[in-house]
Amino acid sequence: MYYEYSILYRLPHAKQSIKYWYYRSVCARVNRYLCFATQGTSFGNLVIIGTIVGAVLGIAIQIIAGFPDDPSKVVYIKESTKWFSLVGGGFIDLIRMLVIPIVFISIVHVILHMEAGANLKKLVVAMVSTNLGMVAVAAIVGLILGNAFGLGQGFDIVESGKKIREIKPMVDTFRALIPSNPIQAAAETNVIGIVVFAIILGSVARLLKKTGTNSMEIFTKLFDELHQLISWVADFIIGLMPYGVVALLASTLATRGLQAILDMGLFVVLLYVGLLIMFVVQAILIASFGYNPITYFKKAKAPLLLAFTSRSSMGVLPLTVETLTKRLGVNATTANTVASFGTTAGMQGCAGVFPALVVVYISNVAGIPFDLTMYIMSVIVIAIGSVGIAGVPGTATMAASVSLSGTGLGAYFTSISPILAIDPLIDMGRTCLNVSGSLTNALVVDKIMGTIDKDAYNNPNEGRV
Repeated sequence: MYYEYSILYRLPHAKQSIKYWYYRSVCARVNRYLCFATQGTSFGNLVIIGTIVGAVLGIAIQIIAGFPDDPSKVVYIKESTKWFSLVGGGFIDLIRMLVIPIVFISIVHVILHMEAGANLKKLVVAMVSTNLGMVAVAAIVGLILGNAFGLGQGFDIVESGKKIREIKPMVDTFRALIPSNPIQAAAETNVIGIVVFAIILGSVARLLKKTGTNSMEIFTKLFDELHQLISWVADFIIGLMPYGVVALLASTLATRGLQAILDMGLFVVLLYVGLLIMFVVQAILIASFGYNPITYFKKAKAPLLLAFTSRSSMGVLPLTVETLTKRLGVNATTANTVASFGTTAGMQGCAGVFPALVVVYISNVAGIPFDLTMYIMSVIVIAIGSVGIAGVPGTATMAASVSLSGTGLGAYFTSISPILAIDPLIDMGRTCLNVSGSLTNALVVDKIMGTIDKDAYNNPNEGRV
């Protein structure tokens, strides 16, 4: 079971130590009392079981309530989902609690232990170009699908209380990524800011060690122990994932009315078709770099399922990094840097396919022709605008507002209210693609860096839970 694995994984030479037998006894009791019904089931399969149970619960609640048009007004559904939020929301809060410390500690730790010939500049260039390039591809897929099926044609302009989010100039957006106050960046969950601070701190400490100015023995030992501690904490919290998945998916399905789905049926269908196309594009990309796509999807199912149910790219970050390093053989430096960057920039679902479809929808609703110039401008705006979009639930709305503003459609932002009504359902698929994008981008970047452990990637039992 997961608990036994996570503890034993951290114990060096565990089988030769007395600690092994003690922890094995403790874990046996946990397995027996908490996981009796699923004993012997792998962690990934437990997550799948949780997804199925959550879907059944959510649909059952809708059936009992008689499939109301507005579930939020049904007392039974409101009370049920409150209890689901205690488990599901609590689980997400626990994971998000880890994001800043695990990003900061992990990056400093891996830089301190980087090999002498490691090239940070090459890593950053490969990461940015791969992320933004894939967002551009996602935008093209969304634009082509939307125009091919006439998305938004026949709809009238909708007036509502929604106002377009204030859009900062691109220069200000890039400058905001540099943390003037690391504490404030942590409080605001500015992941890129923390990454920048961690890279600078770790690089300078590594330089001091390299030049012999200071051995940094105490500093290095501190981060070694912090890294071990945060890794154990992450293992424990991720072990609760099957329970969180049940509550998250049940709550999402229970609170969405069927009418909201039917009204925007074409948008939902096109979005998920676009996501499927992008999964194929990702498979082709990693295959072109020498990876087996089937192996990738088998090993990545746990973070992808958590992304689908939690709807938070940032919330999945600890599991994303763990999957990259333990299951897929990605170097720790690449995994932490690329995965962290992917929670804020380069999200192929929320900042790629989705805003592209929104741009086409609003263009058709407003009766504005979508010519070649509009295509090119949309791809550029969507790709560059993906920088600085935080990976938390609901921020795809910001990505849409950036894209509409950049393409001259900002005045029609109020007309996306029908899309916002179904946002939780489409956000599940978008977030799943976001996380898959971070995983595949890390594989590509690590291959470019020449630090991938191909044997670990191809070994089906590597890091298996």
